[in-house]
Order: sequence, then C-alpha cells, then structure tokens
Amino acid sequence: MAETHGAELAHQFDDVHQQKEAATLGMWVFLVTEVMFFGGLFAAYVVYRAGFPAAWAEASHELDIVLGGVNTVILICSSLTMALAVQGAQLGRRNMLIIFLALTILLGGAFLGIKGAEYHHKWVEHHVPGPSFAFPGEHSKQVELFFAIYFTMTGMHGLHMVVGIGLLANLMRQGWRGRFGSAYYTPVEMVGLYWHFVDIVWIFLFPLLYLLGRH
Repeated sequence: MAETHGAELAHQFDDVHQQKEAATLGMWVFLVTEVMFFGGLFAAYVVYRAGFPAAWAEASHELDIVLGGVNTVILICSSLTMALAVQGAQLGRRNMLIIFLALTILLGGAFLGIKGAEYHHKWVEHHVPGPSFAFPGEHSKQVELFFAIYFTMTGMHGLHMVVGIGLLANLMRQGWRGRFGSAYYTPVEMVGLYWHFVDIVWIFLFPLLYLLGRH
C-alpha cells in the first residue's frame, strides 16, 4: 500500500482508488452544471428559431459550412488523440502521453484559429451585432438576433476550448516530469472527460447553426 500514499495522494483520502472516485464524481457534477449552462443557451436558440424560422435559415446561409465542417472533423480527431493520451497515461508510457497531448493541443489551436478567421470574416461583413451591424432585406433584426446567439454560443464554446488547452499544457508539463503512470493518471482522465464534453457541445452546435434550411 506504500505506493498509494505517495505525493499524488491528498491527505484526506485513504487510497488512490478513493481519491479517483471522488475526482470522478466531482467532474461529473461539474459537467452537469455545464450541461445546465449550455442548456439555457440551447433553449433560447430553440425559442427564437421557432419564432423566426425563415430569417434564421437565411442567416445560417451566411456561415461558412466548409470551415464549420473542417472544425467538426478537427474536434472529432482531437477526441481520438485525447483518448490515446489517456491510454498512454494508463499504460505508463510517458512519450505516448506527451505526444498525444501535444497533438490534442495542436488540433484545439487549429480549431480556434479557424474560428478566429470566421469571426474576422463576420466582422468585415458587418455581421457582428451592434451599431455597425448591416444585413439587407426585411429580416435584418431577426438575423442580428441569430448572430447574437451564434457569437454567444460559439464564443462560450471557444472559451471552454482555451481553458481545455491550458489544462492540457499543464498535463504535458506534469507528464514530462513523470508524475503520471499506470498507478496514477486521474488528472489526465478528468481533463479527458472535460475535453470530450466540449467536443460534444460542438457536435450539437454545428448542425444547429450551420445547417439550417440546407438540403
């Protein structure tokens, strides 16, 4: 039992197994609060989409479906690399852990870069809600509301991505120092759960925002 009372074991726990169960429960509780947060945004989306279906379909066509699709593929790949990083930690393979954490960070950075390009394009087109917003046609106000929801939802998702990349970078630093191994990899697993959740949120955002009225 000596290995369970190493530096990785907090003093309030009897062993690493108990600590992992507590961490897992805490992470799932946190993710439930995240579901409630994003659930409120999705509820607002549903209400306004039902109220202005034609305007929202028109606004959706202003989004770049190619860039949105590429970002979807990128995040799906990042879920795979994150899962492989967790496996590397479980097997005690430090190099495998570091490599796949680095790949996950690179994919996350690519996602944010593409999203930044999309935001810039919307700024140039005056599709950012506010005094400079401009959209031809009779649905201008409703389209502005769509973009307000779009920037809120994708912006909050992007913020979660930034936090996730920061967590991954911290895991890389600790992994390089040899903190994780087959006996202790709980932080890697918990961050993996968080990353998969963020990916799942985008899987819902992409069709709801990009695919309206498309056949």
